[in-house]
Amino acid sequence: MLSVCPTPIGNLGDITLRVLETLAAADLVAAEDTRRARKLLSHLQISKPLVSFYEHNELRRLPRLIEKLRAGDRIALVSDAGMPGICDPGYRLVKAALDAGLPVEVLPGPSAIETALVSSGFATDSFTFLGYVPRKKGDREKTLEAVAAEPRTCIAFESPHRLKTTLRAADAVLGDRQIAVCREITKKFEEITRGSAAALAAGLPERVRGEIVLVFAGAGPGAGATAVSAPAAGTDVEQALRQMLAAGLPARQTADLAAALSGMPRNQAYQETLMIKKKM
Repeated sequence: MLSVCPTPIGNLGDITLRVLETLAAADLVAAEDTRRARKLLSHLQISKPLVSFYEHNELRRLPRLIEKLRAGDRIALVSDAGMPGICDPGYRLVKAALDAGLPVEVLPGPSAIETALVSSGFATDSFTFLGYVPRKKGDREKTLEAVAAEPRTCIAFESPHRLKTTLRAADAVLGDRQIAVCREITKKFEEITRGSAAALAAGLPERVRGEIVLVFAGAGPGAGATAVSAPAAGTDVEQALRQMLAAGLPARQTADLAAALSGMPRNQAYQETLMIKKKM
């Protein structure tokens, strides 16, 4: 049996009774980082054999772990924090076990995604998870453009040393769209700040520390001061935007021209350009 065991994202008191029981009964613990897993197990007063299972050795480890599962061993899968398999290599082991017809149980537990979503105060009826914000400038801008046109709340992970860069890029694309920066969730210095990208970037300390989750309000009413609806069909502005986009002009340049010609705020022109581009 492979048991996927969520571990605390900060506060060790968030471990569940089922995870405790499963770890205690396991024959082997497969961990993203054996050092962190050993500290957790020591805190829980559990002693178990550990095997590392992370991005650079997962393909090499898979056959042996599947062999042990076939032999009847109980393996507990843990990541550094939260639910294994989300933005870490754990999903490959889950898939391999399922493909082999072996039983897999996934235990519920702590998750930074849902915790940040509810903490943001933004709409929770529908949301999308983006993974980590891309490091490359072009990929990051494409992601933010998708966020700008997305009506659902968007959630993403970000590293502390790239947070200011991402917020500045978000300011250029999202304008006053509301964002929540959730830092060190459940830990001693937990901090959740909300506001526009520009305001949040201006309030950052020189050096940002800790785990970061970003939550973006969805496009539409309530998204922020510059949230807008798509222009009415048949308007001169919409027609001009469509023509420029159809001619192959980039969205940013299209928005700049539309703003200059129509007198509308640039952020509004950019968001309307993205909405039209998405429908084309």
